[in-house]
Parts: sequence; C-alpha cells; structure tokens
Amino acid sequence: MPNVIVVIGAGSIGQAIARRVSAGKKVVLADLRQENADIAAKTMSDAGFSVNTLKVDVSSRASVQALVKTATSLGDISGVIHAAGVSPSQASPETILKVDLYGTALILEEFGNVIASGGSGVVISSMSGHRLPPLSIEQNKLLATTPVEELLALPMLQLNQVKDSLHAYQLSKRGNSLRVIAEVVRWGKRGARVNTISPGIIITPLANDELNGPRGAGYKRMIEVSAAGRAGTPDEVGNVAALLMGSEGTFITGSDFLMDGGVTAAYWFGELASK
Repeated sequence: MPNVIVVIGAGSIGQAIARRVSAGKKVVLADLRQENADIAAKTMSDAGFSVNTLKVDVSSRASVQALVKTATSLGDISGVIHAAGVSPSQASPETILKVDLYGTALILEEFGNVIASGGSGVVISSMSGHRLPPLSIEQNKLLATTPVEELLALPMLQLNQVKDSLHAYQLSKRGNSLRVIAEVVRWGKRGARVNTISPGIIITPLANDELNGPRGAGYKRMIEVSAAGRAGTPDEVGNVAALLMGSEGTFITGSDFLMDGGVTAAYWFGELASK
C-alpha cells in the first residue's frame, strides 16, 4: 500500500511542508473548515499530488480517531504534519489550551499508535514558547507526561494561573515542545521520529491580519530589530521540515527548531529586552 502523509491544518505552512515531502505519496489534508481543506487540495491536486480531504477538530478525540481511521485505510502513515492551531488574537485562553495544548497532545498520542517504521512527524509550534520564563523541572514533566485526558486539569493551567490569551499560547507552545520530547520515546519504539519547529513571524494570511491589526506595530517592531530584518516565508519552514522528515534527518528526533530570524534573541538580549 502507498505511504500516506497526514497534514493537519491546511494553511500556508502545512501546504508548504506537504509539497516538499509528499511526492509519490497519498496526502490526507485535514482542517477544521472543510472549505479550507478543499481549496488547499485543489491547489495540490493541480500540481500533481494525490489528495484526500477530511474535516477534523483536533480538540475532539472522536474526530482525531476518525482522521486516523481514514488515513490508515489509505496505506501506511509515513508522515504527520501538525500545523493546526489558534493564535492569541483569535481565541480565549480556554480555547487556546484546548486546541493548541490538548489538541497537539492528542494528535501525538493517536498518531503515535499508528505511525509506520521509518516514519516521522513535525509539529508546528511557535517562537512564543521561547518567550516564557523557565518552568520548574516538575512543571516541565507535568506538561510532557500528564495523560492527555488529565492535561487540562493541571493546577498550573487553571484560569486563576493563566493570565491571558498570550500566556495561554506561550504555555501551550512550550508544552508542545516538551510533549514531543516525551513522545519521542514511544514513537522511537515504532522506529519513528518526531520534532517541533518554532517559527517566528511567517507571512501567511493570519500574519498579514496581525500586521495590519491592533498589534501590528509590535509585530513590525519585532521584524525591524531582528537579526534577519524581515519576516519569513512558509517555504522556508518547509525547507526545515523537509530536512527533519527526510533521509538526511534520521538522527534528529525530540528536537525543537527555533526559526524566527533572531526575534527571540532580540527579546532576551537585544532591543526588545526589558530594561
């Protein structure tokens, strides 16, 4: 049976990665909005890829299990690209934790049960996870290893501890990279690998909305003072993912790749640092 690449989140980054790693394979494009998946599928199909689409809600175990069932019916799953999520300006702290933190842990668990030997996964996190001050060893372990269905009940994730949507987002993205490190052990027993990529400001429709929205000045400032002096592109994220998911990345697993043009460096040690 053919190898299957599952793409969760049919936005610009998910598509860019899929184009790099899916030639000759079947692609399952899943998104919360069916129309998004269909539009992305047409673009990829017109470029010669074999694509199926499915609606998925990553915060629902039943929905994720339905995605797994569909994908495995098409062949062995050799790649998982998890690029779905919501941003601080899009949702409440509760929704962000449910989608970005719980949803990612759920995807890692369910696909970790079926990923093929030699397969690999990439989770798209964010540079925001690198802005959170260090957590305790115990907090790190809790985010990494708490059973999925108990994750949102952690005291550190209650609304009296989570200050706002940005804080929820930072916690979720830090949690994503920690979760991947823990899942590496289980995926490794199946002969598979998984890593995170933490992009900075990547030009997508969502980023353009942010740049032209109420927080746009802050975004533009981050770009101006970064070492690169520009925003990134989805294809640049695709380049890193292609390395991680391909034959040249087979010794890389459990790693988090920060690619933000130097914004985080400026935040901690440069012109964005608190005086």
